[in-house]
Amino acid sequence: MKTKNSTFTVFLFLVVIFLAACTPKFNDLNREVNFNSGWKFIKADIANAHEISFDETGWRDIVLPHDWSIEDLASKEGVKTIGPFSEESVGAGSTGHVVGGTAWYRKYFVLDKADEGKIISILFDGVYMDADVWINEHHLGNHPYGCTAFSYDLTSYLNPVGENNVIAVQVKNEGKNSRWYSGSGIYRNVSLIKTNPVHIELWGNFITTPDVSNDKATVAIETKMANASEQDVEVEISVTILDPQGSIVGESEKDLAIVSGSTGIVAQQISVDVPNLWSLGSPTLYTAVIEVEEGEKLIDQEKIKFGIRSTEFSPEKGFLLNGESVLLKGACLHHDNGPLGSATFRTAEYRRVRTMKENGFNAIRVSHNPPSKVFLDACDEIGMLVMDESFDQWQRPKNPKDYNRFFDEWWERDMESMLLRDRNHPSIIIWSIGNEIGERADSSGLEIAKLLKGKILELDKTRPVTQAICHFWDQPGREWDDTAPAFAQMDVHGYNYRYDEYEPDHEKYPERIIIGTESFPKEAFENWQMVEKYPYVIGDFVWTGMDYLGESGIGNSRPDNIEWGFLPPWPWYNAYCGDISILGYKKPQMFYRDVVWRNSKLEMLVHAPIPEGRKEIVSMWGWPEEWKSWNWEGNEGKPLQVSVYSRCNEVRLELNGKVIGSKVISEETPSVTQMQNPMQSREIAALTAKFEVPYSPGELVAIGINDGKEIVRQSLKTTGKPVALKIIAEQDQVKASSDCLAYFNIEVVDENGLLVPNAEIPVDFNIKGNCKLQAVANGNPADMKSFQWPAVKTFRGRCQIIIRSNEKGGEIEVSAKSEGLKTGVSIVKVI
Repeated sequence: MKTKNSTFTVFLFLVVIFLAACTPKFNDLNREVNFNSGWKFIKADIANAHEISFDETGWRDIVLPHDWSIEDLASKEGVKTIGPFSEESVGAGSTGHVVGGTAWYRKYFVLDKADEGKIISILFDGVYMDADVWINEHHLGNHPYGCTAFSYDLTSYLNPVGENNVIAVQVKNEGKNSRWYSGSGIYRNVSLIKTNPVHIELWGNFITTPDVSNDKATVAIETKMANASEQDVEVEISVTILDPQGSIVGESEKDLAIVSGSTGIVAQQISVDVPNLWSLGSPTLYTAVIEVEEGEKLIDQEKIKFGIRSTEFSPEKGFLLNGESVLLKGACLHHDNGPLGSATFRTAEYRRVRTMKENGFNAIRVSHNPPSKVFLDACDEIGMLVMDESFDQWQRPKNPKDYNRFFDEWWERDMESMLLRDRNHPSIIIWSIGNEIGERADSSGLEIAKLLKGKILELDKTRPVTQAICHFWDQPGREWDDTAPAFAQMDVHGYNYRYDEYEPDHEKYPERIIIGTESFPKEAFENWQMVEKYPYVIGDFVWTGMDYLGESGIGNSRPDNIEWGFLPPWPWYNAYCGDISILGYKKPQMFYRDVVWRNSKLEMLVHAPIPEGRKEIVSMWGWPEEWKSWNWEGNEGKPLQVSVYSRCNEVRLELNGKVIGSKVISEETPSVTQMQNPMQSREIAALTAKFEVPYSPGELVAIGINDGKEIVRQSLKTTGKPVALKIIAEQDQVKASSDCLAYFNIEVVDENGLLVPNAEIPVDFNIKGNCKLQAVANGNPADMKSFQWPAVKTFRGRCQIIIRSNEKGGEIEVSAKSEGLKTGVSIVKVI
């Protein structure tokens, strides 16, 4: 006789068997293999380093991604050198005073028995720049652009299974070729791709969602096959769509005959019932499993994540995502990761996107080049919209050695690389063909724009095309209306710093869909007001969302007795124009934007004392020198300017319980002629109440009032003296992988654990575990130092250390100490 327990056990067993039978299983062909480890590197312009027998004595062992421009330089007699910074930098302040040069990478590898008969290719996601690649002394080719992916077929030049092969890469970042920090080297991931002779081409799958509703969606999959075998073949190409839980929600299969030495394309459509749509709040990703069978044998397979979503652009409705209006809260971002340089560590790329999202941004313009694949993966997974941009120049140079030298020969291949690699990412909603192009309104530029847009439409008809167009600061005498032919070619119309032209241009060109592709931080309200007011203005992208290296000090402020050129001199190295600091913290302009975007009801900041008799000059990309601090020792009794930003009708200010005053908040701002002097000083007037407050330690309180009732309050307290260092790990655990980083944020705190916002003290670090120091930083734009030495001076009470994991696991322990303060310790598990 069976017991109830035994019957229930049998039932559970049957359920498990049933679920196992319903769970799809796919054989993993290990098509793409990570190729980042085991490289040798030397920073030197040497001859014959591609030869198999070349002596690698003195070469360093490295794991990619790698950027040599962020590494410390050897001292040089008579030359100012600090960490990676040198006064001999060709780019000077534009590139952050770092150096490029020529360097070599080499790697040995051996093929397995399973690789016999396979086509072996190498894929570089990005090398800056002008890279030459050899395999076993055979020159595979040159790739000049530093920001597009490229691949080479190695098969014909490889040694038999079990024997060594050597790949060599020479990278040449020479001359003045960038307007910002570019980095140098193999700074993105590298893969080895192994396929059978009959295979899916690189980036050969194109997934779109032509029909989308809440009830049903159509997924279209186009697969391009290649037959490198000596026989004609017939294959079956099957597509299986999995939901995020791994369940099958749709299937299709088709046969395709491919002649030897040719390619073929098969198109399939699959219906998905009640789809989970990809959106900003719920970025659901499905997986398409594309399998190729010849007879009963599986010969190729790719798994591609994609989102089901619809987009629509019109001057009447603006931008719609899945039928719902979305106002683009945009940030322009360059590709560097601050103290890490341009190396595209997965952790850093995801952190950057997450930081933008957490601060209210919902769109990123990748400026002014295609980003890493990892960055786009992060945007897909986190829910961030993207404007994917191709070039900063076409035929007309901005620097003597920039991409214009290669444009005529390479533009088409580089556009294909960007489009084919990126077009399956649901986060991308707009393609951009250029930024502030010199020949934008000339006949030559109009012809080029036509060609670029034509190439995009050849490869992807699902997204609109734009370019970022500025006024003719570079061509005095030309009028804004001269831009009309360039705008006429675009689907979406990108304006750099010209919100004052939106209304008059709409009167002339009502068909235009306007987007602010760049704007000044101090004009956040004016730009956003246009977006909220007019459906034909679909968004605003500030320059920039986050601080970056290079264009050193473009966001500076200074007393009017200091004379600088367009950029401040050495030792400035950080652009300092971001809403977010290079460490990831809000800067003053971000607090203001929080109020503009209604993410905060009130924010209060205090201006640093200005020398008597002087005025402050603030760059148009900058912000007044104000901070969330009421620590102004030495200024007792002196008046300090307090700014309160709010959408409340009225704000009241109190100091130590006594009312300082009340002011009405206005949404009006004075008219300003834009860009007459980019270093002009300008008051932030809208949503602002300013008070003069004689400094006295204690608590400063701002109160927001609507209709006589308190709505919100915020306070700044004078802290005590520094007593301890506090370390906050951004994650409790990280993966045991050299691509993973652990971020530790250090704060100087008083006896009550409050951040001391004016503390600038030296900090030394001690690191334990199977790990490596990758970077230290403090966010100070003019504090040149080594990013790779375990010591730093805090800036506004904070600093940061970044540790690189490895495959060994265990723990990472970081301690931070400073004389006279309690040492801080933090531990992160490596699993």
